[in-house]
Amino acid sequence: MASKTGGFSVRGLREWLEAPVAEGATAGRTKMNALRGAAARITTPLLPDDYLHLVNPLWSARELRGRIVAVRKETSDSVTLVIKPGWGFDFKFSPGQYIGIGVLVEGRWHWRSYSLTCPPDWTDPEHKAKRLISIAVKAMPEGFLSSHLVNGVAVGSVVRLAAPQGGFVLPEPPPAKVLFLTAGSGITPVMAMLRTMDRRGVVPDVVHVHSSRTSDDVMFGDELRELHSKHPSFTADLHFTGEHGKFALAELDERVPDWRERDTWACGPIGMLDEIEKHWAAAGIPDQLHVERFEIERSATGEGGTVTFARAGRSVEIDGATTLLQAGESAGVQMPFGCRMGICQTCVVTVTEGHVRDLRNGNERRSGDKVQTCISAAAGDCTLDV
Repeated sequence: MASKTGGFSVRGLREWLEAPVAEGATAGRTKMNALRGAAARITTPLLPDDYLHLVNPLWSARELRGRIVAVRKETSDSVTLVIKPGWGFDFKFSPGQYIGIGVLVEGRWHWRSYSLTCPPDWTDPEHKAKRLISIAVKAMPEGFLSSHLVNGVAVGSVVRLAAPQGGFVLPEPPPAKVLFLTAGSGITPVMAMLRTMDRRGVVPDVVHVHSSRTSDDVMFGDELRELHSKHPSFTADLHFTGEHGKFALAELDERVPDWRERDTWACGPIGMLDEIEKHWAAAGIPDQLHVERFEIERSATGEGGTVTFARAGRSVEIDGATTLLQAGESAGVQMPFGCRMGICQTCVVTVTEGHVRDLRNGNERRSGDKVQTCISAAAGDCTLDV
């Protein structure tokens, strides 16, 4: 039984401490919330984290943290990670947004961004109805961290988190007619949208065309079929490339005759998205298309060189295909980042010496220029103000 003092339970205190700071500002707790925030400010740079983590690793006034509470197999090479966030996480994100996750592997923090697959304010009965979040990860041959998360991460691992962000989102209320076009792990942000509509009991006319190699390769395959049976207004159209080849956009007129009337969300490989954008532009309806890219198209490479991170006092040699962001993270530098695709501008830093090159178009940047580290590589030796 939880101990109580003056009507205030220890368990309640702990749950409040683990909750986002904004939740402390409820009736009767405004003063306590202010004191809690003041404690973090007046002790800077000796923040309370140094003491709080001894009580609970999720208690931090300095950064967002979370604990992996479940690893659920989706396919042979993909899993869902269920995470319990600690202080400060905003559970009222928009369906379709992504988060950054940092995982400690062999003494170094490795960061990647993954789409949230759960609805906002999601609770899981298996974990005492506590608010949780989930992401889904597909192991990629060249992906060190994705392979670790699929095959090696342990339940109970504490991770770092970046706040939800991104504009590939489902509006509220959703449009009357929706088309989802996804392939492979591109289904992940759309699952958050589908689960949100299902949870709210508002599923408009939705058609979801998803491509995968085989039936066994469909992430969330069983759930898609259940939603298809549960909601007459939802159609799950699964296309298996192993049997029928790549899905051709010319088939849309037959499979989704009214596609031009629908608001469309598309996520998948670069080539697929490029074709979709051209197809919608040719139809004169580019404004009805929303696209999410998980990778950038690299039309140029730098020469490589030694990258020095001035404020961190660290250096690392990289080739012309490695981004400055990846270089910093491999050297243990706390790099700012967001989308990792050259869109959000979160990763911008200043070049103080040398030259770097934009991997998308080959344009060079030099001393004094601000660059996006997620889509820039070294063009010889260079120094960054970070």
